[in-house]
Amino acid sequence: MASTPEKVVEEPATPTLADDLGNGVSSKGRAQESTVVFEEFLHYAAIQRRFEDGLTPDSLKERRGNWLSRLSDHKGPNINVDVRNATNPNISESDLERVNALRALRTASWFSVFYLITTDILGPFNAPFAISQVGWVPGILLYFFMGLAALYAGLILWRLYIRLDSLKYPLKTYGDMAERIFGRTARHVCTVLQSIQLIVNVGTICLSNGQAVSQMSKNGLCFSVCIVIWAILGMIIGQIRTLKNYGWLANSAVWINLTIIFISMGVVAHSPPNFESAKKSLGVDPGPVVTSAFVKLPLFQKINGIMNMVFAYGGAMIFPEMMAEMRRPMDFWKGMVLAQALIFSAYLLFGAFFYAFQGQFTLPLAYQGLSKFAWQTVGNALSLVTGIIAAGLYGNVGIKVAYTNIVEDWFDGPPLMSRKGRFIWSGMVILYWALAFIIGSAIPQVQTITGLIAAIAIMQFSYTFPLFLRVGYDVITDAMAADAAYAPGKGASGRVDSWNQWSRWRRGLFGGRWYVKLFNLLAGLAALAMACLGMWGAGESIKAAFANSAAATSFGCNPPV
Repeated sequence: MASTPEKVVEEPATPTLADDLGNGVSSKGRAQESTVVFEEFLHYAAIQRRFEDGLTPDSLKERRGNWLSRLSDHKGPNINVDVRNATNPNISESDLERVNALRALRTASWFSVFYLITTDILGPFNAPFAISQVGWVPGILLYFFMGLAALYAGLILWRLYIRLDSLKYPLKTYGDMAERIFGRTARHVCTVLQSIQLIVNVGTICLSNGQAVSQMSKNGLCFSVCIVIWAILGMIIGQIRTLKNYGWLANSAVWINLTIIFISMGVVAHSPPNFESAKKSLGVDPGPVVTSAFVKLPLFQKINGIMNMVFAYGGAMIFPEMMAEMRRPMDFWKGMVLAQALIFSAYLLFGAFFYAFQGQFTLPLAYQGLSKFAWQTVGNALSLVTGIIAAGLYGNVGIKVAYTNIVEDWFDGPPLMSRKGRFIWSGMVILYWALAFIIGSAIPQVQTITGLIAAIAIMQFSYTFPLFLRVGYDVITDAMAADAAYAPGKGASGRVDSWNQWSRWRRGLFGGRWYVKLFNLLAGLAALAMACLGMWGAGESIKAAFANSAAATSFGCNPPV
C-alpha cells in the first residue's frame, strides 16, 4: 500500500505595501465586508495612514513629526494591531503604478475642504431670524455651545475615519462608518436620513432662490415658475461628478456670502425693516422695532428658531465623503476647524447685528428684509450664485449616496466614473432635481422646512450619531485589550472570548476610560431628545404658517415674501 505523501503547509507570503494598499474592494464586493473582522479594518487603516505619513515607496522610512503627525498611530493599549512590520520594500514597478493610480482618485486638499464646508446651505442668512425667535441671551449662548459641540463631534468623525479607512476597505459615506461599528441596519438608517437631508437641502435652496427671483421681479412671475427655473439649472450643474471640480466654485461662494453680509449690515443700519414681507411671511404687524433678552413667543416657535441654528453646523453629514476624496485625510481637521471658526464668527456677528436693527421683523432670509429694493436686489442676485453652488454640492453628494447604494449595491451596476455610469448619473440628476422642486413647492416657507430637516436629520448627523459611533468604537476596541495581536488572515482566532460572553462586554463597557463613554452616551441621548422636540416644533410651525391667510400655498403663484 503506497504511503500518502505528507502535505506541505507553506507559510503565507508577507504582503507587500502594494498588496496592503492596492487590493481595493470594489463596489460589487462591498457586501463581503460583513464577513471581515473589525481588527482587519483597523490593520489596513493603520497601514494606509503610515503610508500617508511618510512611508513612501521611495524611502520607506517613517517620518518623525510632532504630536499632530502621530495622531494616526494605531498601536495602542486597547487596539492590538501592530503594523510595524507590515510593509515590504520589494515593490515592483507595476505594483507601484497600481498604488499611485488608486491614490490619484484622492486629490482634494484640506484647503478645498475648508471651502466646501463653508459653502453652507443658506449661508449665515437665517442666523438673525434664529436669534429673533429666542432672544439675545439664548441666541448667543446656543450658537456658542452648539458650535463647540459640533466641533467636538466633527473631530470624532475625523478620528473614526482615519482609524477605519484604507484603500483596501475604503470608507466612502457616513453609512459605511456606521456599518463597521453597528452593522448593516445602522448603514441603512444613515443612508435614508442622509438622502432625506440632502434632497430637502436642495429643495430648500430652490425655494430660497425662487423667493429671490420673485422679489427681483416684484412678484411678476408665478412663484412655482420661479422655483422650477432653479431646478432646471440644477439639472445642468449637477452633471459634475467629483467634489474636486466644485473646489473653485466653493471658493467663490464663500467670498460672495461674506460680501452679502457686509452689504446687508451696511444697509440695514440706515433703513427701516421690510414691513410688507414681514407681514406676509411671519404675520407680524408694522410697528416699532423691539429686541429682547428673552423673547416671549410660543414654545414651538422658539424650538423652530433653535432648529434653524442647527443649520449653521449641518455639514457633518458629508464629512466622510469629503475625507474619502482627500489625498491625506489626516489633514481634514485643519479645514474643518477653520471652517467652523469662520461659520461661528460670521453667523453670530451677522445675526446679532441684523437682529439689533430689525427685531421681530427679521425674515428667515435676512437680506430679503431690506426695505430698499435696489439693495434687496443686490443681495438676491448674489445669493442666487451661492445658492446654486451649494445646491450643486449637496446634490452631488446626495446622488452619489443614491448611486452607491442603489445602482452599485442593489443592482450590481457599473462604477460611477465609467462610461455607462455617466449615462445613469445624468438620468439620476434629472430625477433628483425634479423631486427637489416638488419639496420646495410643497412647503413654501423657508423657516419651517429648515427647522424640520434640522430636527429630522441634521441633529443626528452633527450631534447624535458621532457620539454614539464613538461609544460603539470604544466598546469594541476596549474589549480587545485581552486579545492577542492581530495579523492578516487570522480572523477572530486571537480573541479570548466572543460577544455572547459577559467578559467581553465587561471589558468593552467598563474598561479603558469608561467615563468618556458615559459622557458621550448621555450627550448623544440629550441630542436625540432635542431632535424629537424639534420635530414637534417644526410641525407646529408649519401648521401655523399655513394658517396665516397671507402665506404662500403649495404649488401656488402667491409668493411668501
